[in-house]
Amino acid sequence: MHQLVIRGATVVDGLGNEPVRADVAVRDGRISAVGEVRGAGEREIDADGLTLAPGFIDLHTHYDAQITWDRTLSPSPSLGVTTVVMGNCGFGIVPAAPAVRDLILRNLSVVEGMDLDALRAGVRWEFETFGEYMAALRAAAPCANVAVLAGHSVIRTAVMGEAASERAEATADELAQMKALVAEAMKGGAIGLGASYSLNHSGYGGVPMPSTITELSELDALVGAMGTRPAGIVQLASGAKTVEEIEAIAARHGRAVFKATGAAMYNDQAPERSIEMFEACRAAQARGNPVYIQLPCQPLSFDFTLANAYPFFSHDAFSEAKAYGPDQLIPLFRSREFRDRFRASLANPRPGLIFQGNWNRVVVAVPALAKNEALADRTIDEIAAERGAEPLDVMLDLGLEENLETTFIGQFLNVGDEGVARLLRHDAGVVALSDAGAHLTFMCEAGYGLHFLARWVRELGEFDLADGVRRLTSHPADLYGVRDRGRIEAGAWADLLLFDPDTVGVSASERVADLPGGGKRTIRRPTGVHGVFCNGVEVFDGADYVTNGGGPGGSGPGQVLDRFAPSSALRPGNAAAD
Repeated sequence: MHQLVIRGATVVDGLGNEPVRADVAVRDGRISAVGEVRGAGEREIDADGLTLAPGFIDLHTHYDAQITWDRTLSPSPSLGVTTVVMGNCGFGIVPAAPAVRDLILRNLSVVEGMDLDALRAGVRWEFETFGEYMAALRAAAPCANVAVLAGHSVIRTAVMGEAASERAEATADELAQMKALVAEAMKGGAIGLGASYSLNHSGYGGVPMPSTITELSELDALVGAMGTRPAGIVQLASGAKTVEEIEAIAARHGRAVFKATGAAMYNDQAPERSIEMFEACRAAQARGNPVYIQLPCQPLSFDFTLANAYPFFSHDAFSEAKAYGPDQLIPLFRSREFRDRFRASLANPRPGLIFQGNWNRVVVAVPALAKNEALADRTIDEIAAERGAEPLDVMLDLGLEENLETTFIGQFLNVGDEGVARLLRHDAGVVALSDAGAHLTFMCEAGYGLHFLARWVRELGEFDLADGVRRLTSHPADLYGVRDRGRIEAGAWADLLLFDPDTVGVSASERVADLPGGGKRTIRRPTGVHGVFCNGVEVFDGADYVTNGGGPGGSGPGQVLDRFAPSSALRPGNAAAD
């Protein structure tokens, strides 16, 4: 008997084939039949009028800490995600000797916009090594499948402590220790290596995240330490590093490299810059050196206050302010010296910065004082023009008047349907960068897949349903070497999303106080979702997590992935020898 039969759905297989009406049967966690299924299932679902697709593969998440206290990996499974890759940008929580644990959490709280008190209260330190972390994840029994990147910054911290953010060059012994930790992680089942050279990545007290101060030669040495097995990719928040520099690493080691940078997102202030980067990646691929760009399918949006103005942190004026509390920020924001320094930085913004002085993209969302209610939903640029003042002064003065409690929304990059569509269609790109699990104070982009189906497939028609689903499922799975997932075919794991294509989408953001210690975060909820299944077990029923599928008090069906195929981006003979 089948474990599960979903009958009469419009099946979109994730491989780009035309949708067909069919039954899908599941046995032992895998798809056992597609077509007209004879015989009953232990559970049967009538899916008439609904569409069945593979669950989404989210390549860029930061659930490394949250998973230790929340097996559901909320809210991703509710939003159609059945496999996540953690440890992106080289930020994670392992290896973690007791002496560096709080340093790791302090840096993570700033660079990934996480509540430090929640991290300290929530992370369960039941591990020290990478292997012990993987064992702890298996014991946690997550709701979704999980793959973990070894992290350059966290490995550097484990070896060098606070000096990791202070000293650009490691000693020969320190580098040898780092290489050994990378090799250990790869043998323990890491999907690859993550690192960052981003200007936006700073840690606690404004210190740079460790990998960002190193020469590429250190990263190159660590990629070399990944071993000779053909599986394993490199993920890099590339900052100002060029495609040519990254291509050299891909060529030397036979690894697919996936870069993430704000400079590759569409920016109407420099509309050709991003497409030029995509074209450079296409040229690298033509030479047999796979370099891809991770691209979000949503505008890069942030909710923030001046008490925690993350979008501005990469500007020099905020170098010390990142770790300041309100008592320190208020006199700082009043000072002419600070304002002039911020103004100077905005006059010559560096590529890759989140905020580049586009005040027309900063909106007053929620004024803190009733007398300022008329400012709601107006841009800083508009208010400044009305007052005959500079936008920078208008924003700071409003924030000071409201004790830094004004809520602003910034949409800084990836805004403009035509420009973004051109990038999403490009074969050098892969839909990613949800940052799920991070920046909880400011945003929640975990619903990127549902947004893609609603916006780019249904509303704009830039993709048909078959190709749109492929871009969210088998395409990322195959590029990262995730075996037997992202497709509906006999033998594949039964990671499935049942939805109504006419109503599928994602809600507006809302704030909830459900982090450890009562900390607040931003979440979004699905619309049009009727069920999410991981390895054949329902984990979300369209309204809530299913208890016996991984909800509170349950044990989740997700697998901790530790065996991968070579990236589909590698040409025959171009992979590192097995």
